[in-house]
Formats: sequence, structure tokens, C-alpha cells
Amino acid sequence: MTSPRSPRPSAPAARLIATDLDGTLLRDDKSVSERTVAALAAAEQAGIEVFFVTGRPARWMDVVSDHVHGHGMAICANGAAVVDLHSGGTFLEVRPLERPVALDVVSALRAAAPGTSFAVELTTGIHYEPEYPPFFLDPGATVATAEKLLFEEKPGSAAPVLKLLAQHPELDPDVFLAIAREAAGDRAAFTRSSPTALIEISALGVSKASTLALCCAERGIAAEEVVAFGDMPNDIEMLSWAGRSYAMGNAHPDVITAASGRTVGNNDDGVAVVIEQLVAEALAQQV
Repeated sequence: MTSPRSPRPSAPAARLIATDLDGTLLRDDKSVSERTVAALAAAEQAGIEVFFVTGRPARWMDVVSDHVHGHGMAICANGAAVVDLHSGGTFLEVRPLERPVALDVVSALRAAAPGTSFAVELTTGIHYEPEYPPFFLDPGATVATAEKLLFEEKPGSAAPVLKLLAQHPELDPDVFLAIAREAAGDRAAFTRSSPTALIEISALGVSKASTLALCCAERGIAAEEVVAFGDMPNDIEMLSWAGRSYAMGNAHPDVITAASGRTVGNNDDGVAVVIEQLVAEALAQQV
């Protein structure tokens, strides 16, 4: 096991930790190790806030809801929502993808990558096309074409769209992402976090980084005081924005390039390894 690389030991003291979940904080079995639980608690006790910043929707945050300390806030759906985990996932802020834009994107991707199927993530749950392979079957989901799922009798009358998901059964994931950005990158934000050809589409300008920046500004926390962790392309902007950032040992090559440091893999508690160092630094400064 290699030690984490931290290229900027003289960086400002950490005031906020922003960590992705899947492939980062969580082990592959979706558990949070005892070491990581202890590290999160120690960070809060040392006065360092912890934000969970994930592509997951609020309803899938039960994996960490027992480990929330302090403020209990999380950034979900790649920046489209800020939720209060203390209250069971109440939406505090939503940055929606407007339905007319989503319809334009659907049309553009159907033309650019035939065979693409879609799912629509709303504040109220997920709905998907018949061909779309859902990760988890949702008994409350509506199955219909994306055009029908995005239709409104009256503009603004339906639940906000957090993100659109596009899946292709054959294309390489990075190739699919490049095709999507070429086809409609001027209308929406495209990223991915799955090892399969599954693209996540948000409103233009919405990302983990942009929403995290807004949350930090509200708290008077500068980017230089943020330490971020991630493993997949949907983390790249956040890792580039934060003063210190760590790619996991299991990270996508583009993530490793974007981060300023690297830690060990998620199954080896790579986030906890760095947090323990941050806490030690914070405690040393208090002496």
C-alpha cells in the first residue's frame, strides 16, 4: 500500500472536506468502514466541516445518514440539489434542468447516438424508458418514452428535473460522453460516474464544483480551505476547484490528472488516511 501524495504541505488549514461517496468514501460493498466513521467524527470535532458531494439522489443517502455530524448537509445529483440529511433528505436548494432543454438534449442524443435510452430523475423519484436498465427497480416509477416523461400540461407545473440519464448498450463510456458533449454541450452539462456507458446530464453550469462553491461562499470558506476527494469524471471539476484534492488509488485516469494529490483506494480507506492527517494538522495548530 502506498502512502497518500500531498504536493502542497504549506496549503491553508482545511476548513471543509468535500468527499464523493461511491468509489471514494464507500467501499465496493457500499459500506463505510469503522476507520472512516471515526475519521469523519474526528474531523467534525476538530472544527472541519464535512460535505458529502455525490451523484446519488437524496433517497439513496441512507448509506451515510448514520454518519452525519454537525450541519448534516449533502450535495446530491451532481450539484442539482442541496439536502438536509438530519431531516431525512429535505431539499434546501434545487438547481433544475428545465424540461424544454431536457427534451432538446434527448432529441440531440437520439440523433447522435442511436440506441440511447433515458431515465428522468425528479425531486420526487426516477422514471425511465422501457429499454433503460435501472440500477434499482423503483415500484413508483413510470415507464414511458422520455418525451412523455418530460411532458407538462402547463410549464412549471410538474416536479423539477434534477438530471437526465442517458445509457447506451454498446459505446465505450468515454466515447459516449464525448459524443454527447459534441451534440448538446452548449445546452446542458454532461458527465459520468459509472463504469458503463451511462451519462448524467444537468443544467448548464451545474456541477458538484459550482454548487459546492456556492455553499462554501455562504459560509465564508475559500476554495483554498477545501480538501476534496473523488474517483470519477463527475468529480473532476470539484477536484480542480478545491485548494487540495485527492484522487483515489482506484480513480479514472482523468481524475488522477485533475487532482493535486493521490491517496490509496476506497477499499483501503483512502479518504480516512488523509482525514487523519488533516485532523493531526488541525490539532497541532491549536496547541
